[in-house]
Amino acid sequence: MSTSAPAAPAARTANERGGRAYVLNGQSAIAPALAAGLHLVATPIGNLRDITVRALEVLAAAELIACEDTRVTRKLLDHYGIATALTPYHDHNAAEARPKLIARLSDGAAIALVSDAGTPLISDPGYKLVRAAHEAGVNVTALPGASAVLAALAASGLPTDRFFFEGFLPPKESGRRARIAELKRIPGTLVLFETGPRIATALADLASGLGARDAAICRELTKLHEEIRRGDLATLADAYAAGAESRGEFVVVIAPVDNGASEVNAVDIDALLRQALARLSVKEAVAEIAAVTGEPRREVYQRALALTKERDDGR
Repeated sequence: MSTSAPAAPAARTANERGGRAYVLNGQSAIAPALAAGLHLVATPIGNLRDITVRALEVLAAAELIACEDTRVTRKLLDHYGIATALTPYHDHNAAEARPKLIARLSDGAAIALVSDAGTPLISDPGYKLVRAAHEAGVNVTALPGASAVLAALAASGLPTDRFFFEGFLPPKESGRRARIAELKRIPGTLVLFETGPRIATALADLASGLGARDAAICRELTKLHEEIRRGDLATLADAYAAGAESRGEFVVVIAPVDNGASEVNAVDIDALLRQALARLSVKEAVAEIAAVTGEPRREVYQRALALTKERDDGR
């Protein structure tokens, strides 16, 4: 006699999803009805009070909350008296968990997705789940809220009109330096995440690769020991090499290169190329100057061809 697993409970209607409680400022509140779909909910990056009322309502009314670490999310839910069931969704189980979540969403469930802190999908898992939800015709709703990227950018005192979020640099020195050489060309403020154990070496490589740019090191944002250090990259690198506090989570914000500096760099590259071309072949000169300056080999090669043509035409 064969047996089968019990069927999953049918998804509740929007009206049935309402009526579940949460606690705010010591007062019990009732969450309104929640529509079916995938709800992307931003959660605090440190201070538990940095959550919106709408986020609490969705977390309370959802049938299920998908999260990176159930222990981390449970602390938030316990703080606000929310009893919604949790299921893990992270890089290591996503391939197995994603089809199950999509199946429930397709059946009309209301599911919330959160990361351990901040806005889901920003340097966190979730992109493939959102894409799969769209492909399945599931409604996807994003609830704005806390973001370490935007908090650091706003507090840094650096240009905010154009910025590039890099996430974490490669942990190995060779990969990190190669990536910094690529970031050097981006015409905007750079925002990066870094860990305490790597902050000193990362800043040293950033100072070497990007030059004397202003920067802000934002540590433990919104938490009790929040700290923001400002200065040029070399000064900040020296401070952390000398033992500045490295415990906690870091966001590094780096000013863009100014146009004047770009023009000087172009002149310097031409001068270096002329010297190299006087003793090396074009191919060898390009390889040497690209390695020294961190500039893309293709661009150095184009400059080398132009300089060679100028030299030949002048003969």
